[in-house]
Amino acid sequence: MEGTSIRLASSDDISVIVHQRRQMFVDMGGADVNKLDIHDPGSETWLRVKLGQGEYVGWVADAEGRNVGGAGLWIMDWPPHPDDPTARRGCVMNVYVDPAYRRQGLARALMTSLLAWAREHGVRILILNASREGRGLYESLGFTTTNEMTLLMAGDSA
Repeated sequence: MEGTSIRLASSDDISVIVHQRRQMFVDMGGADVNKLDIHDPGSETWLRVKLGQGEYVGWVADAEGRNVGGAGLWIMDWPPHPDDPTARRGCVMNVYVDPAYRRQGLARALMTSLLAWAREHGVRILILNASREGRGLYESLGFTTTNEMTLLMAGDSA
């Protein structure tokens, strides 16, 4: 990790974040290239809006003059919960490290920065979807498995 720095993402990083998000889905397996081609422009638009509104905060790992990894936090409007009376929840997303830089502590450093920011800004509940490879990291940081389920609704637009 020597020579690597963690910084807040800016709008200049959006195209790289979109590329990393795409690679994250590819690395998890089963990504349909045609769906990703449709996904990417929508992700870029969404990120521009949410980053501009302060509803998305991102972190970037820079090494050798380029962005080699990142992590993001989407601050969502959410109903109060017994563990948190505020109407906010953080969704950790877009955690990715370039394969050449993996196993060097970058994902942990990105997540540590994200968690520190969340604490400082009063975001008390964080959720995420973990890949098999990322599960150990998240568990070591205190994340626990919940009973969340997913249903993909069939539709003509997907």
